[in-house]
Amino acid sequence: MHHLKHILLESERYPTTEHYPFNLPLFSETKQLDFTSPVTMFVGENGSGKSTLLEAIATAAGIYIWRNGMNSRVRVNRYEASLHRYLKVAWVNGTVPGSFFGAQIFKDFASLLEEWATNDPGQLELFGGKSLISQSHGQSLMSFFRSRYKLKGLYLLDEPETALSPSSQLELLQLISENATAGHAQFIVATHSPILLACKKATIYNFNQMPVSTVDYEDTEHYRVYRDFLNHREKYMAE
Repeated sequence: MHHLKHILLESERYPTTEHYPFNLPLFSETKQLDFTSPVTMFVGENGSGKSTLLEAIATAAGIYIWRNGMNSRVRVNRYEASLHRYLKVAWVNGTVPGSFFGAQIFKDFASLLEEWATNDPGQLELFGGKSLISQSHGQSLMSFFRSRYKLKGLYLLDEPETALSPSSQLELLQLISENATAGHAQFIVATHSPILLACKKATIYNFNQMPVSTVDYEDTEHYRVYRDFLNHREKYMAE
């Protein structure tokens, strides 16, 4: 079961083709992405646009992205946060709630949750019963994942492996697989992790080729690079 059916990129309506993100090949050469399975992986080099698209999908789907309002960075590109206006989402059976995960965004959310819990300690029960900021970063992430993904929804994750050990990545892989199989959760994950990419029956979209298209796990660059290193690591070692 999945909730999001497909997205359409309405390139004919773009306000510019010279400024980021509209100048990325992804957004001019890819017109539609279909989500035919409960788990979809975005894979590609940094700068390919996968994280940018992931955030735009979240915004277009009505999912709030937690950010610290005190962020003082001056935006000089007025187009930077407008991609979602030119992205159309189609649902299978109506909209569902969800959440967006990113490393910095999670830090902002954990701090806000701590403030809420000062007045309402019961808030922490929704996320494992412990303060997220009193645990190690990896522990707090797994506590959040275990609690949040039990609920029906659309879940978007941007490189969740960043602060996770390999064993924690395996645990997250199992969480994603179990909740997707249960039929209540759909996941879209931008990742560089060959562990997460191995999710059974996941659709993998390759952002290193245009237009974006599906790729088999064993044909991803990430799998090939890790396989080659583990099998022939001596050739990468300095003399």
